[in-house]
Amino acid sequence: MGRTSLDATGVAHALRTSIGLFVRRMRQIQGTDELAAPEFSALRHLDRGGPTTPSALAKLEQISPQSMGATLAALEGRGLVERRPHPEDGRQVVMSLTRAGQQALRQRNTARNEQLARALTTSLTREEIEQLRAAAALIERLAERI
Repeated sequence: MGRTSLDATGVAHALRTSIGLFVRRMRQIQGTDELAAPEFSALRHLDRGGPTTPSALAKLEQISPQSMGATLAALEGRGLVERRPHPEDGRQVVMSLTRAGQQALRQRNTARNEQLARALTTSLTREEIEQLRAAAALIERLAERI
């Protein structure tokens, strides 16, 4: 059992290191939209989770409500999000994506996918790409258990 535990610990370290580097590099890929990282993240949350309050977004992002307010104001100024009155609490507002916000997300995701696909095809063999396809499913399954 000691050897298995040691192997699992080594694999865990290698995965955290390599996936961390991968995520940082993917975040650096800019689309044509010039979204800052906090702006992109807020848009992504609104896209995945639907309309929500600024305070709920701040909590998800683990930032102050004031910082989220500034991010949302910038996005709203660019027409990427819109605010509406909260349907149940008139003191609050609900933020949602606009069509332009959805398009900005698509552009960023397309840019990231294209750059990753280029790196795959120019850096790896067909067999290595197939290994990554299999590993992706395993990593997803593993992430669901963490």
